[in-house]
Amino acid sequence: MQSSPRLMPETEVFSIIDIESEVFNRICNAVREKYPSSFITGEYVKSPSEFPAVSLVEMDNLPYEKTMTVNPENHVTVTYEVNVYSNLVRGKKSECKLICAIIDNEMAAMGFIRTSLSPVPNMDDATIYRMTGRYRAVVSANHTIYRR
Repeated sequence: MQSSPRLMPETEVFSIIDIESEVFNRICNAVREKYPSSFITGEYVKSPSEFPAVSLVEMDNLPYEKTMTVNPENHVTVTYEVNVYSNLVRGKKSECKLICAIIDNEMAAMGFIRTSLSPVPNMDDATIYRMTGRYRAVVSANHTIYRR
């Protein structure tokens, strides 16, 4: 019986670089400072039950190829997607933009680059306004964030 070649010692375990909780908590605190009753979640929500609402989801966490060694997790490229929802009778677009500005400022302060920000038509319920943004950065194993 032939065994498979071993790529790394059994005792050597590499962990995934994970900053999602840190990013979520910082965004949550910043939004709640101005909108204390906002609904904020770390999961995608098609149609929130409370407003204003924010979902912040880590969409990608990929090893950064330029710094890969035996440990592929020296650095990762992460992408976050934020969805902001408002159902105000008047001013829902403005409310979404204000919340997006809060999030944008915090993400930029952490070192993220915004790759997109746009309104998304809500075909299921036109009374809900939605904006979606994406942010990207390179993160080291010690959680240092670099602009990419």
